[in-house]
Amino acid sequence: MPSHTHDLLVIGAGAAGLTAAGGCAMWGLRVALIEGAVMGGECLNNGCVPSKALLASAARAAAARRGEALGVALRLPEVDFRAVHRHVHETIAAIAPEDSAERFETMGVEVLRSRARFLDARTLLVGNRRLSAPRLVIATGSRPVVPDVPGLADAPYLTNETLWELTELPRHLAILGAGPIGVEMAQAFRRLGSDVTLLARGRVLGRDDPDAAAVVVEQLEAEGVAIRRAGLREVARAGDGVSLLLDDDARLDASHLLIAAGRTPNIGELELDAIGVAHGPDGIVVDERRRTSLRHVFAVGDCRAGPRFTHAAGHDGSVAALNIALGYPARVDWRALPWVTYADPELAQVGLTEAAARERWSDVEVVREEFAHNNRAICEGDARGFLKLVRRRGRTVGATIVGARAGELLLPLAQQITGKASAFALGSAVVAYPTRAEIAKTAAFSLYERQVFEKWPRRWARLLARSRR
Repeated sequence: MPSHTHDLLVIGAGAAGLTAAGGCAMWGLRVALIEGAVMGGECLNNGCVPSKALLASAARAAAARRGEALGVALRLPEVDFRAVHRHVHETIAAIAPEDSAERFETMGVEVLRSRARFLDARTLLVGNRRLSAPRLVIATGSRPVVPDVPGLADAPYLTNETLWELTELPRHLAILGAGPIGVEMAQAFRRLGSDVTLLARGRVLGRDDPDAAAVVVEQLEAEGVAIRRAGLREVARAGDGVSLLLDDDARLDASHLLIAAGRTPNIGELELDAIGVAHGPDGIVVDERRRTSLRHVFAVGDCRAGPRFTHAAGHDGSVAALNIALGYPARVDWRALPWVTYADPELAQVGLTEAAARERWSDVEVVREEFAHNNRAICEGDARGFLKLVRRRGRTVGATIVGARAGELLLPLAQQITGKASAFALGSAVVAYPTRAEIAKTAAFSLYERQVFEKWPRRWARLLARSRR
């Protein structure tokens, strides 16, 4: 048997790599974690954490701009964007210790701050060190897609990796891309005081339920976000800003341009072809156990083909750790995969959308419940949105919620999809009143209401009543 320096080598210290490395180390394996950039990866440093911090600042400004509401009038906000910038970076700093090298070293992980490349299928060159192990995990994440638009390379533009360096509020922010990142940043910067134009060649939030997306779009437009149904044909520098030629032949001048056109896997430096790891445009090809075409090499998180969410990456890491450390053949299960666009209102999805379910089956049932009938939403003066339960043959296969704090309501619906709970159990549960969570109970109960009050239970009830006279 060859001699190895470690039991496991992990390349990348984002959500997936940290989970895999930490789990295996806590089970007693000798683990080396290699990170050439910053600990915590995209989510901590330029993704989920800074964007949600910015959205929190923007929400405070929006509350003041609504004027009198619920009998209370607030003065107009004074946005200090340098202070907002400070809040974003203080938030990153507050969470960073959870992902720090020091924390993982206390678990027994050897953390190496350097780039890595494969020398052979079990050996890495890390700086000037050769490391080898019988198992390896690739967790190199992803980076923003920068489209091949004439003039873009010579013009100033932002991505989610550089957006957080801004210390001055953009006068006019143009955003290319109308997915979750584009929508969240459009609303945030508009609420903080920027003019915002969102460029959407297709439908805004195109992967989400169109009825739910329409609620979000209505809110964006009500707040003054200009949505242009056009793509980008050409970009030119214009003073300190940019001049954009759209594919509908219109021209748009903006002080800043944010590219939010998707993400692509970070695998170019690894030389995967040389060791025979299969990959494609969407990333490294893996099976349900996260194994690559070389069974001793795993790929987890954004670098592999599949959904790109922090929670999916963390789940990948735990599946890989179980397979590597314990030999347990754990597999990913995306039946109840959740995702949330953290706009206001939030758009939350778990499992299949109505459209995706109808593409698969002809016998789909959809139950819809409006927040306009939820007493907590009425008390708060915010009854926007609804919940949809997507059902087939008596089982929930998906759920869509659009409304305030919608993402917080997904858990019991996810458990229905995986079979760990049932709609009947949710419909008969005792739920605190008044809460927005009651909307899920109401929707679930409506599935059984006709059965509960059909003619036979009614006849039985009348028979019992007569017997008691």
